[in-house]
Amino acid sequence: MQRPNRREPVVDVALPGDAVLVSGPVERARALRRLRVRDAAFRHLTRLAAGAVLAILGGIVVALVQGAWPAFSRFGFDFLITESWNPVTEKFGAIAPIYGTVVTSFIAMVVAVPVGLFIALFLTELCPRWLRRPIGIAIELLAGIPSIIYGIWGLFVFAPFLQQYVQPVIIDLFGGVPLLSTLFAGPPYGIGLLTAGLILAIMILPFITSISRDVFDAVPSVLKEAAYGIGCTTWEVMWHVVLPYARVGVIGGVMLGLGRALGETMAVTFVIGNAHRIAGSIFAPGTTISATIANEFTEAVGDLYTSALIALGLILFVITFVVLALARYLLMRLNARVGG
Repeated sequence: MQRPNRREPVVDVALPGDAVLVSGPVERARALRRLRVRDAAFRHLTRLAAGAVLAILGGIVVALVQGAWPAFSRFGFDFLITESWNPVTEKFGAIAPIYGTVVTSFIAMVVAVPVGLFIALFLTELCPRWLRRPIGIAIELLAGIPSIIYGIWGLFVFAPFLQQYVQPVIIDLFGGVPLLSTLFAGPPYGIGLLTAGLILAIMILPFITSISRDVFDAVPSVLKEAAYGIGCTTWEVMWHVVLPYARVGVIGGVMLGLGRALGETMAVTFVIGNAHRIAGSIFAPGTTISATIANEFTEAVGDLYTSALIALGLILFVITFVVLALARYLLMRLNARVGG
């Protein structure tokens, strides 16, 4: 008895993109092989891109450590706690720039975070529709202004305004109050730590506001409507519903603004006074890490001077890393608390 000839079934395979329909086992195997090769190439390409980020970051760290090593080996831990900065005698200390960086960033965050959140809440919940778009465009324009423009405006407009109208009033108001009299001690220079902090607050305000507004818009309307339905006020809805739901995005926007404040250079250089000293008054001139590097790197003569400036850059990198690590830890604690 003769068996019937069995033939391989003909299967049509639809391929993505510009591929064509193929038939038969040989053509199908070739098509699948091409797909596997493309998928493997794509997987390796994405892995290479991710590895490039780590390689660049590692290269930056290695370069900073190598460049800063002569300063740290010469001064040791005293480099972090010494105020003196004298290129002539080659005596360098980083505490004054570190102090200025921390103080100006703190002032900026104290001013910009609540103002930015209030603006975002107003735009998402209370602002009329006809006014929402102009305010949003104005915020985006603030984010697009170059930092050197902020610096020029701060030096020629904002600093004289503070010197003439604001700082004398504050000095007279808190002159007899303990602690505050030292914090706001004169004379009113106009430029100084406070001016730099306020300029930074204006610069980071668009980032905090824009990101907060986007995450507030992403809050489901049903949650807010349910809260209004049980009698909550607008403030209660914002505080107990919107902010807890959008906390991750809000903290991300705040950290983005803080990173901008820590590393800002040109605007701060114009208005901070560039004085390597620590003063108890926020009206006094000071300096930051980025401003010191920008002012003195082109004039650095000698390996030790250059190494001291690179060491300042390494310190700024460490400060930024610690801030981001604390932010991630805070988010983990918040998520664990909500999950519990």
